Amino acid sequence: MHNRLLAPFVRLTRFERRLWLVSLLCAAVSFILSPERDALTLIASLVGLTSLILNARGEVLGQVLMVLFSFIYGVISYSFAYYGEMITYLGMTMPIAAAAVVSWLRHPFKDSAEVAVRPIAKNELLCLLLLTALVTWVFYFILRELGTASLMVSTLSVLTSFLGASLTFLRSPYYALGYAANDVVLIALWILASLENPAYLPMILCFVMFLVNDLYGYVSWRQMQRRQASVPNPPRG
Repeated sequence: MHNRLLAPFVRLTRFERRLWLVSLLCAAVSFILSPERDALTLIASLVGLTSLILNARGEVLGQVLMVLFSFIYGVISYSFAYYGEMITYLGMTMPIAAAAVVSWLRHPFKDSAEVAVRPIAKNELLCLLLLTALVTWVFYFILRELGTASLMVSTLSVLTSFLGASLTFLRSPYYALGYAANDVVLIALWILASLENPAYLPMILCFVMFLVNDLYGYVSWRQMQRRQASVPNPPRG
């Protein structure tokens, strides 16, 4: 069991290990330098960053950690009345990540630990965009009634987060671009929070590093897609 948990980290390339460690270091330094330290934000940063580097490798453990990150981040968001973030991550990102765990386990590439990349069809993309528009519209009114702080930014976060989570479940390389867009929104959101409470400064650097890791995730998945497509009789579905 111990070896199985460590195996995804052993499979990281030298560059990925360095990116992971630098990301964790940035999160730790930001926490140390913060005038008001919130241990939960540090834990969320470390778990989230570890999840992203494993997701970039197509490792199912990354999605397991995303479930944990979503829960912790939902608690943090509640503490600052970012109800949009709380509902998005607890009610949408977390269950979709849990479903992605099942999807990735059921669709490994050949006999490897790497998930099989799946191209998204045009009709699936159209349905996803229509569903995203509907979810965003519904969430806007829910968040407005809850008196959510930074309503428009929170609503935009719902849109980008739903796209990223859904594309992750569908095993599309474009999941990383959806989450990268979400990272940009969240950087803006936590800048606003930090203006009122410096304890949230680590969350800004956290999502800057999330952005770097998600952009790498897109590059990594496109490489995975090309590599898998070059293998005779690649798995389908």
